[in-house]
Amino acid sequence: MQTNFDKRLNTAWWALRIGLGVGPIIVGLDKFFNKIVDWGMYLSPMATKVVPVSTATFMHAVGVIEIVAGIVVLSRFTKLGSYVVMLWLLGISVNLLTTGMFFDLAIRDVELAVAAFALSQLSAVREDTIAVRQNSPGLRATA
Repeated sequence: MQTNFDKRLNTAWWALRIGLGVGPIIVGLDKFFNKIVDWGMYLSPMATKVVPVSTATFMHAVGVIEIVAGIVVLSRFTKLGSYVVMLWLLGISVNLLTTGMFFDLAIRDVELAVAAFALSQLSAVREDTIAVRQNSPGLRATA
């Protein structure tokens, strides 16, 4: 039987999963169209010296990675995907800090990375709960 606590955890898990899955897909797709913003302006001058391709090509590669990361978060590999998104967001934050501006966006991305970490932890508990319910007679696997 599922408790109210379980339902609240499940609601938080779904909210984080949808937000951290759909968000990267949307911004990843926009790396090809630049309708939300010109993403290249966020690339640090330090990074442009190291990256062996044009800013546009680099942003297209970034977009592909973000789309894949979002899909993984929305798949049955949510825990793995959330760790990938967490690390990706921390990397973006470092890049933003090295621009000497966009500090507000860097802070936002660190906060989103913390949310991705929370999703990974909720996913681990959810996986354990489902495994226990599947192995315990009389308990429903409702998580």
